[in-house]
Amino acid sequence: MNNQGLFLSLFILGTAGLVFVSRKALRDPRSHGFYRFFAWNLLLVLLLRNIPGWFQHLLAWYQLVSWTLLIVSLVLLGLGVGLLRQVGRQDAQRDPNLLGMEKTAHLVTVGLYRYIRHPLYSSLLFLAWGIFFKSPGWVDAILALACTAFLVITARCEEAENLHFFGSQYRAYMRESKMFIPFLV
Repeated sequence: MNNQGLFLSLFILGTAGLVFVSRKALRDPRSHGFYRFFAWNLLLVLLLRNIPGWFQHLLAWYQLVSWTLLIVSLVLLGLGVGLLRQVGRQDAQRDPNLLGMEKTAHLVTVGLYRYIRHPLYSSLLFLAWGIFFKSPGWVDAILALACTAFLVITARCEEAENLHFFGSQYRAYMRESKMFIPFLV
């Protein structure tokens, strides 16, 4: 099988998996999971396009930037998921469109969440740009920008959901924290 055939096969398999995970949210365009699906799919395309250059020119400036962003992505993911599980306490009665770890009964405002409201989306932002810097080019820049746009839309939709569920407590939290990057955005 040639590289294009392999790329297409992996894209179809990956997209099928993402559709399965997102199947409930894909029925509701008001759900944050609807837009997150498109961000995930763009990440998949970025990853598949950049795999060939993953370990080439390891000491090039763009590779060093890439590895830094990828490490930050992993740290944000680990800390974010850990705090959601420890502090958020799952509530199976929450919206069925939500994934398991998203069904929190308590608003998480400690640790990393004290500074940013969406560390898991921040992780995906750093992942997208980390993948982009593996082998930067115009097409990949457009893909990374589109992924960024979908993650911003996803976060805004999730904030509307959180305002509905947590009310004024979430509104106060929004005033005290940033969306993605501490002290900046």
